[in-house]
Amino acid sequence: MTHTSLQITLVALALAGAGLVHAGPSAEAKAAYTHAKDRAKADYKVARARCDLITGNPKDICVAEAKAAQVRTVEEATALYKNTLKAYTASRMKIASAHYDLDKVKCAGLTGNPKDVCVSQAKATLVAAQADAKADKRAIEARADAREDKREAEFKVAMEKCDAFAGAAKDGCVAAAKTQFAK
Repeated sequence: MTHTSLQITLVALALAGAGLVHAGPSAEAKAAYTHAKDRAKADYKVARARCDLITGNPKDICVAEAKAAQVRTVEEATALYKNTLKAYTASRMKIASAHYDLDKVKCAGLTGNPKDVCVSQAKATLVAAQADAKADKRAIEARADAREDKREAEFKVAMEKCDAFAGAAKDGCVAAAKTQFAK
């Protein structure tokens, strides 16, 4: 799953309104999670073996790329498995850190001002990715709060409408409103 697909998954989660509720992972989700972790470990070993054929900074970059790919795979699988807003945000933060580590290794091969610029750019990219993850989390939480506030207001209106009835009709109206709004 690419960075973009993780963000799409996060947006889909937000639109579905399931970002703040966790029903627990299914057996299929656990199997997929375990498979993804095993695949990440195997892919890392293969990539790392290819890196051993290289020397110097290119080897360091190769190893860092392999590690970043492993972190991405494991973190995306973890976020999907846990299926919570907190897990998606933590996943994005860890992936950003892994890419920052990769960028620093790439910068190590440079000298002078180009190295300084490279390190500054790497840090700026990390800060931007982390800020985006935090902002997305806050936006999703705000939408969920707004949705709950709207639902509560609609429930109050429904209950107010029930006041126009008496006896069994009112009881039926109240029961219907409570069922409709899961109260």
